[in-house]
Amino acid sequence: MTETRRILGIDPGSRYTGFGIVDLVGDQASYVASGTVKSLDGDFPDRLKQIFMSMTDIVREYRPDVVAIESVFMHKNAGSALKLGQARSAALCATFEFSIEVFEYAPREIKQAVVGTGSASKDQVQHMVVSLLSLQGTPASDAADALAAALCHGHQRRIRSQLGEHAAIASLK
Repeated sequence: MTETRRILGIDPGSRYTGFGIVDLVGDQASYVASGTVKSLDGDFPDRLKQIFMSMTDIVREYRPDVVAIESVFMHKNAGSALKLGQARSAALCATFEFSIEVFEYAPREIKQAVVGTGSASKDQVQHMVVSLLSLQGTPASDAADALAAALCHGHQRRIRSQLGEHAAIASLK
């Protein structure tokens, strides 16, 4: 019997944090939910609290087994990079009480896994997420990026599993 793994993908942002949830059964990913946590109002600490509380509610409702989150990349503006890192931390901290395994992927790695090129545009990521998950509509770009992170983890998990099988077979020879 093939195990089902529920993956929560997170695309962190200080104003818009995307989330996407997929179930992975074997090599087959199926859409569960996605959306955007909007933290537009209040001082920055209030916005971080909104991200934390919203992500806690999402984790509590959907009970993912794994989190796949986009790693921090360097912005041209150091202040923006710091805010992004803090938003990312707020989202991650929301998962700690649930003891969920966390995997980090670079933005280029996520795009490579989903689109086939690390320099893909947001439109290309959205298009491939819709195609890979057979969605009826197009999710917002932040939600699509989060779904792409979840799909990237599924892809990486499949590769690690195949490499493990090949290593086991090689050790028997």
